[in-house]
Amino acid sequence: MRFRILGPTQVVLADGREVPVGGPRLRALLALLLLDVGRVVSAERLIDGLYGEHPPRGAANALQSQVSRLRQALPAEHDPVEFHPAGYRLAVDPDDVDAYRFERLAEAGRRALADGDWPRAANLLREALQLWRGPALVDVIGAPAPAARLDELRLAAIEDRVEADLALGAHGALVAELRELVVAHPLRERSRGQLMRALAALGRPAEALAEFEDARHTLADQLGVDPSAALAAIHLAVLRGEERQTADQALPSQLTTFVGREDELKRVGELLGERRLVTLTGPGGAGKTRLAIEAAGRLDGEVCFVELAGLADGSDVPQAVLSALGLRDAGLRAPAEPGRQTTDRLVEALAERRLLLVLDNCEHVIADAARLAARLLNACPALRVLATSREPLGLAGEALCPLSGLTLPPLGASALDADDYAAVGLFAQRAADVAPDFTVTPANVEMVLRICRSLDGLPLAIELAAARLRALSVAEVAARLDDRFRLFSTGSRAVSPRHRTLRAVVEWSWDLLDDAERRLARRLTVFAGGATLEAAGRVSGLPTAEFVDALTGLVDKSFVEMTGGRYRMLETVRAFCAERLAEAGEADQLRRAHTAYFLEFAWTASDHLRQAEQLDWLRRLDAERDNLHAALRRATAAGDAPDAAGMVAALSFYWWLRGMRGEGARLAADVLELLGTEAPPGLSEEFTLCVYNASLAGSGHLPSVGTQRSVIRSLDRPPRQPFLLYLSGISTGPPSGGAEDVDELMGELRRLVGPDPWINALGAMGSGSALMWSDQWDRARAALATALDGFRGTGDRWGTMITLGALGELAAWQGDSEAAGVHMDQAMELVAALGSAVDQADMLRTRGEIRLRAGDLGAAWDDFAGALLLAQRSGAPEFVASARLGLAQVARLRGDLVEARRLCDEALAGGLTGWYVGEATRSEIVLFLEQITEAEKAGAPPSADGA
Repeated sequence: MRFRILGPTQVVLADGREVPVGGPRLRALLALLLLDVGRVVSAERLIDGLYGEHPPRGAANALQSQVSRLRQALPAEHDPVEFHPAGYRLAVDPDDVDAYRFERLAEAGRRALADGDWPRAANLLREALQLWRGPALVDVIGAPAPAARLDELRLAAIEDRVEADLALGAHGALVAELRELVVAHPLRERSRGQLMRALAALGRPAEALAEFEDARHTLADQLGVDPSAALAAIHLAVLRGEERQTADQALPSQLTTFVGREDELKRVGELLGERRLVTLTGPGGAGKTRLAIEAAGRLDGEVCFVELAGLADGSDVPQAVLSALGLRDAGLRAPAEPGRQTTDRLVEALAERRLLLVLDNCEHVIADAARLAARLLNACPALRVLATSREPLGLAGEALCPLSGLTLPPLGASALDADDYAAVGLFAQRAADVAPDFTVTPANVEMVLRICRSLDGLPLAIELAAARLRALSVAEVAARLDDRFRLFSTGSRAVSPRHRTLRAVVEWSWDLLDDAERRLARRLTVFAGGATLEAAGRVSGLPTAEFVDALTGLVDKSFVEMTGGRYRMLETVRAFCAERLAEAGEADQLRRAHTAYFLEFAWTASDHLRQAEQLDWLRRLDAERDNLHAALRRATAAGDAPDAAGMVAALSFYWWLRGMRGEGARLAADVLELLGTEAPPGLSEEFTLCVYNASLAGSGHLPSVGTQRSVIRSLDRPPRQPFLLYLSGISTGPPSGGAEDVDELMGELRRLVGPDPWINALGAMGSGSALMWSDQWDRARAALATALDGFRGTGDRWGTMITLGALGELAAWQGDSEAAGVHMDQAMELVAALGSAVDQADMLRTRGEIRLRAGDLGAAWDDFAGALLLAQRSGAPEFVASARLGLAQVARLRGDLVEARRLCDEALAGGLTGWYVGEATRSEIVLFLEQITEAEKAGAPPSADGA
């Protein structure tokens, strides 16, 4: 029999039939015996458990009666209830009781966890938790203490299992479960810490920090205590970026097993232990990327994988690294600093970070990749770089690991030993993927060897050949290879034999396509970074039925990969097919179709970015970023001014929200060279947006577009890109007359555009900010409230965030720290949703100032310290300086003038030059240093109000 008390009490026979036990008191008796299974339970304990403090007369007889009824309820052939002089005993195997089995498995899982055996720990703990069918002893009276004990053990086992899953990299699958645990048990700090770690590992540190803040409030409100040292340590680790994805998550997941290369894998691991720059070299298709992923995945520590294959221009390499790290080149509320390069931000963000940076497919941007690697390695002592390229980066100290083909049986070797060689093993595995019954047998081994030798053991070539087994026999594949290839060292000496071999394989695979498949294959090469089904169909221009059949054929024949709803080509295949596109004379036609599609997509997305579906469209734009920028560059190179300028205009708000102002500025500056110094007819708005975007990164001399007033008055129609209005204020400043001029200007704009909710909200926000600075606080609050309602009505999180930030500052100025805190907490939630660490730093700094005004020095210090760490990791010197200024203010109020002066000196040493936020921070620091000097003379620190 099996006994179950982890949920409703049950007795189950070996054949699965349930034995009815009886009423509540009989179930309680059985449960009390099961809790001490195999041991004698005294009659007094059983009576107490059944009847409590007021047992009936003749309780001993009543107990005997209940025992007798229990014996009758259980099958006679078992009769496990035994009488003893001291009480009663249930003589069953403890492993037949779910509670005991649970405890045994949970303890074994805990030991495996302590030993670092994560898979075994996870399996054992899952097996233990699957025994639960509801609350323990749920239908048993008189067992609150044992039930509470079992429930506590269950919670601990859940947390242990989560710990094992975290170690195994299952962060994404854990967030929802952990959120439920935190809601159900808000005072359990271990679950809260695990949720923070999972969020941070998924690249969501702002949400992780928000969880800590919620825990701090909950513990203070309910218990009057601060978070434990363990939770505080996780908080600090998140701030420092130590709780990020490990190699298993930071690296691209692989759908196939890794075959061979064990010697190379060992060599790469040894080199990375000794050298800071290792480059895997070899021809296309040699497996450089896969080896890099496997090698990085076996190392301890943080890894960042950067795919460079989709870049069309080497100047984009720093931005690609910045994006892969989840950083921005500017915040949501501020432009990039003039003259400051993306590389500078990378240096600041990685200066003290222990990281392995994997730069994949460097060959087509070799010079720029080498320059960036040199700069980062020189400036960041804890950084290592693993690069893959068809040629070395050419830097001092570079360690090379050249790759050729996989190992092959030597000529004359026994065919029986073929499986011991990596090339044959790879062919066999990939062949079995498309032909499940395939194995290497004595009958086909010679043909398999001939194929692998003919292809020089190159992994990509072998995989392409193995894929043909979907339609051909091994003999047919071998015969076609013999017919098609001349694998001698002839032809151009500049081209390696292996490269010619790979090209021959692709060419042979091309010959196997039908006409429609070839037409689609060459046309798909116009995409950068893959394509959705809709985009591929629209741009290719094929009839629907022909397109679907051709795309299916290309996927089946391994010419195209389908991953996550996107269709991609291997770069080698794509390069070959691009040559076929040029030969067909279709390159310009496809370029125009590609640009037209993505220009339409960009404008559609731009409208949705101001609405409730903002986050979804941000993700869609992220997925198409390579295509959007490729279309923009191609239009610029082709001299297509309307399309190029239109793309800059359409992408302006996206660039701002994603902190891509440096990259956007470079692209806009290129378009400006095409447009000239004045707006071409019909392109006034687009020209102005090109100027504004180019100015954000401190580009050189740019055409003047006048003041915000002149820009608005020059419009003869509502702006297609309303974000133009915000950029005009950032670039040229608001009207000089203050709030009244802002109101007048917004009135003119509303007469032009009509009742546009987003533009009206933006105007109210501008008016409110101007009124704040002119000390008209009641009018400012009313205007900002109107703006907040407007932005919330449209669903724009960005507009809502900056308005909440302004309301928080206004409330703090008026002494209402509670209202200011509410506004700032809401703003920080929105920043977390938008995914901006630099703006999280800005919000933490602002909240720190609010708490400082309220006299909460401990909380203010925490916010400033958090802002400092986030700003350092984001490479944002203006926020690094302002956070240090905040820490200096706290130190001064605590009476530590020496520390306050040191922090101010460090703040001034940062790069506070260029645009107005940096200059304003510099002025604040200088003024505060003067106040420190006065305090030193007076011999006493001022109050918080004077800070």
